[in-house]
Amino acid sequence: MTLDWSLGAEAAVWAASTVRLDDFRPLFPAEEEIIARLQSGNFDRLGDGGLPKEADPARVVRAPFLRFLILGGEAGCRPHEKGVLVRGAWISEVLDLEACRVFRDIGLIDCHFEAVPRLRAAIISRLFLDGSRLPGLQAERLEARGGIYLRGAEVDGEINLDQARLGGNLECDGAVIRARSGYGLLARSLEVRNVLLRGANLRGGLNLSGAAVAADLDLTGAAIPLAERAALDASTLVCQGSVLLPSARIAGEVQLTGSDIAGDLDCSGAVVENPGGAAIQASRTIVKGAFFLRRSARLEGALALTGASIGTIHDEAACWPKPGELLLNRCRYGAFIDGPVDAESRLDWLARQTPARWGEDFWPQPYEQLAGVFREMGHGEDASSVLVIKERLQRRARRARTESPVWRALLFVADGILGITLGYGRRPLFALVWLVFFWLAGVGVFAYAEGQGAVMPNSAVVLRAPEWTLCGIAHGEQRPLVASGQSQGLAMPGQTQLDCFRQRWEASSYPAFSPWMYSLDTLLPVLDMGQRSFWRPNPAKPGGRVAISYFYFQSIVGWALSLLAVAGFSGLVKSS
Repeated sequence: MTLDWSLGAEAAVWAASTVRLDDFRPLFPAEEEIIARLQSGNFDRLGDGGLPKEADPARVVRAPFLRFLILGGEAGCRPHEKGVLVRGAWISEVLDLEACRVFRDIGLIDCHFEAVPRLRAAIISRLFLDGSRLPGLQAERLEARGGIYLRGAEVDGEINLDQARLGGNLECDGAVIRARSGYGLLARSLEVRNVLLRGANLRGGLNLSGAAVAADLDLTGAAIPLAERAALDASTLVCQGSVLLPSARIAGEVQLTGSDIAGDLDCSGAVVENPGGAAIQASRTIVKGAFFLRRSARLEGALALTGASIGTIHDEAACWPKPGELLLNRCRYGAFIDGPVDAESRLDWLARQTPARWGEDFWPQPYEQLAGVFREMGHGEDASSVLVIKERLQRRARRARTESPVWRALLFVADGILGITLGYGRRPLFALVWLVFFWLAGVGVFAYAEGQGAVMPNSAVVLRAPEWTLCGIAHGEQRPLVASGQSQGLAMPGQTQLDCFRQRWEASSYPAFSPWMYSLDTLLPVLDMGQRSFWRPNPAKPGGRVAISYFYFQSIVGWALSLLAVAGFSGLVKSS
């Protein structure tokens, strides 16, 4: 930031006022003392140099007299090159430097001002008001080669620095600013190096909207106990350093909408209370560094990060906003540092969003963003868990929008099936797990049927052959068979027809029944293990009816799971 200090001739520098020292005679005792030590370059101490509590005649200085000296005085009564430096004065009347050009420092330290100093559109070097008490400061459009210093000052009114340009800092560390109405510090479109309000107390709040800060905005330990509007309005702020709010106590909204912060946004230990509204409104804000929300930070109100872009997030679960007080739609961030990095914790974090409060049914982007960050950090399983929950909630919102109860019921069934079988397409390997489950279940069913003799050849020729039909007759029983003329039963006592058939030499060339392969052959339609072609459950035997029912059921399930697995791996069933 550069200021134009070119003026041409020296006459333009101390332009000149027609006021003379004689115009102020007789001088007050304090003024006599200032004149006597004018060119020493040291702070002129009036009395003990401390802030006067009353208008002691030995410390009263007229503001027009100070203006005369600040603007250069006259021959034989010029201020030191360091400027006019006075400590402990009681300044009466109005110090009016509006539109003046002052090329030496103005130092009015621990002074009491009866009226609001005016520096509108002035061009100065530096202004020191440390420890002073004043009813306000009017310095709109001020240009300063250096900074403005109100460290430890007490201001009972508004400080107005709208559109001011400072080559140095605005330092108000430890200051107490009490505005009767409006903002305590009004500095819209301010250009400055640092804004330092560490430990300051600002009744009425701070407005830095549209400001350009070349380094840091530091409110560490500051207190804003009462504000009519936003407690801190820094919307569209451009900050080349960091915005620091550690241990700040703020009653009202911190407004950072549309700001661009090259460093960090540090809210460690901060307490921001704005129930029913936004505690921190940082929508569309760019934080290229880190966002800190830790060390017992507490937000009473919403944390709005809609459309924000953040480098990294450093937070603690105990500091998260309450349920319903978090907005993360379209917020992008790079990683989590020194905070929870697991699906369970971060899903609880996302669950603190309540889109219905803001007139919407569901925000999918925060879940996609979280899953993407998990993947980049090497937490692939956590990413999948997040996406499964995202699909579940998104489908629930879709069903809620469906007007037809029939269609809503069908969607409920379809979503339920996709959820338990494929994780809504986010976990397609679930289909393989289900296939294994049904395969093993089929092994059990068909092994039981085999043990009960409830399995028979799947061939009409074999079923009419004597070696099968006679095995269904107890040994010793006579039953004439038309085809073969044989009538002697072959089944030994306790022997099933299937076991008897297996012992016949005629069955030696018939494929053996395997529950493992039979279940797999039934389940997977693309495979042909040969088992279904040669065997089938026998519903006429004990356990056969169950086996044949499961046979049909498993065939349908096999087709369905196979198709779902293909759809899952191809991504066809995902919502987005």
